[in-house]
Amino acid sequence: MASSLPNNPSLDRLKADARRLQRGVIAGEQDAVDLVQRWHPKPSIALADTRFALHDAQLTVARSYGFTGWPALVHYLRIAADLTVDPSAVGEDTLDPADRFCALSALRYDDDDAPPRWQAAADLLAEDATLVDRHVWAAAAASDPVALRRHLAADPTLARRAGGPFGWVPLMYLTYSRAPLGRSQGDVIEAGAALLDAGADPNAGYLWRGLSTPFTALTGVFGEGEQGPGRQPRHPYDQALATLLLDRGAHPEDQQALYNRMFRPGNEHLELLFAHGLGSAEPGPWHRELGEAMETSEQMWARQIRWAAEHGFADRLVLLGEHGVDVSGVTVVERSLPADPNELDADGGTPLHQAAWDGDLDRIRLLLDAGADPSIIDGRFGSTPLEWAEYAYQLEAADLLRGARDVGHDG
Repeated sequence: MASSLPNNPSLDRLKADARRLQRGVIAGEQDAVDLVQRWHPKPSIALADTRFALHDAQLTVARSYGFTGWPALVHYLRIAADLTVDPSAVGEDTLDPADRFCALSALRYDDDDAPPRWQAAADLLAEDATLVDRHVWAAAAASDPVALRRHLAADPTLARRAGGPFGWVPLMYLTYSRAPLGRSQGDVIEAGAALLDAGADPNAGYLWRGLSTPFTALTGVFGEGEQGPGRQPRHPYDQALATLLLDRGAHPEDQQALYNRMFRPGNEHLELLFAHGLGSAEPGPWHRELGEAMETSEQMWARQIRWAAEHGFADRLVLLGEHGVDVSGVTVVERSLPADPNELDADGGTPLHQAAWDGDLDRIRLLLDAGADPSIIDGRFGSTPLEWAEYAYQLEAADLLRGARDVGHDG
C-alpha cells in the first residue's frame, strides 16, 4: 500500500504524534478515539485499556499513513533519511555559479518551476562557459558530452557520485535539466551514454520531500505533472533519452512518471514503457528497497484507469487493456459542454478556467462560442481564465483568451 506521509517526515515528529494521540484517547477526545476506531486493527481491545498503550497509538499512526505497523514505518523513515531531497529548501542565491547553474536548470517540482528560471541558467552559462569545467554535475546539467568525458576520464567514479546543489548524481541533473542551451538530440544522448558507460545507475533517483514514490532519472525525462507542461515540460528529447535509459536497465514501472503523465492525452510514454516490460517486469530496485511504502501495481493501475475514464481518454484504456490491464466494466465519461458554461466548481472556477489551465484550445473555443464569460474571477486564486493560462505558460491559450477579452472590451 502506498504511504501517505506528510512532506519531509521525521521519526521524532511521528513519535510526538503517537504520544499526542495516546494523551488524547486517555483524555476522551473524540477525534483521537475516532482515529483509533478507523485505523487500529482491533480498536475495541485497544480502547478497553483506560491507559491506552503507546504501542497501540504508534500502530494507529503507522496504519493511518499506509503502513502495516510501527516497525515498517520506522524502517521506511530510516531508509528515506538518506534518500530525501527537498529542492525548494536550497537557497540558490548563496550558491557558487556552477551550483547555481545546476539548481536553476532543474525541474524541482514546486511552484517556482517556470521557463524564466531555465533561461536564467542558460544566461549564466553564456556569461561563463567554464562553468561546465567546475564539476561533473554542471557538465551533466548542460548535457555537454565533451565536458563530461573530460571529467570522467579524470575520475570515472564521478558517474555515481552525489553532489551539486541537490546532492544528486550527475545523471539526475542531465535528465531534469530544462535549460534552453540548443543541444542536439545527439549531444544529449552522447552525454547520457557517457555517464552510463562510466557506471551511472539508470535507476538513480531520490525521494521528493520524503514522498515514497521515487523521482527517478526516468521520471525527469518524461516530465509533466500537476503544474502542467508549461511549467514542468517533458525533456525536449524525452522519447530518445527514455529509450536510452530503458535499454540500459531503467525499470519500466516508474510510478511517478506514470502519475505525472496521466493528466493529459497522449500515450507515447505508455507505449514505450510497455515495449520495455511495463506490466510484466519483476519488481525493480526501488520496489525492493522501499517495500510496502510504495504503491502496489494494482493501486497504480487503478489510478490510471480512474483518471482515463473520468477524462474521456478512451484510447488510453484500450491501450491498457491490450497490455493485460483489467479495464472491464469501466465506463468512459464522454466530454461534453455543461448546460451552463459559467457554472462554478467547488473552488469557484469555471470550465473555462480549467480549459485555460490545460491549454485545451478546442475546448476554449467551444466554451466561448457557448457563452462562457472570460472575465469571471475564480474563488480560490482570484484570477481570470486568461491569468490561469498565463500562470501555466499555456501561451497559445493565453493569446486566444486575450483576443476574447479584447473583443469583449471593444463591444
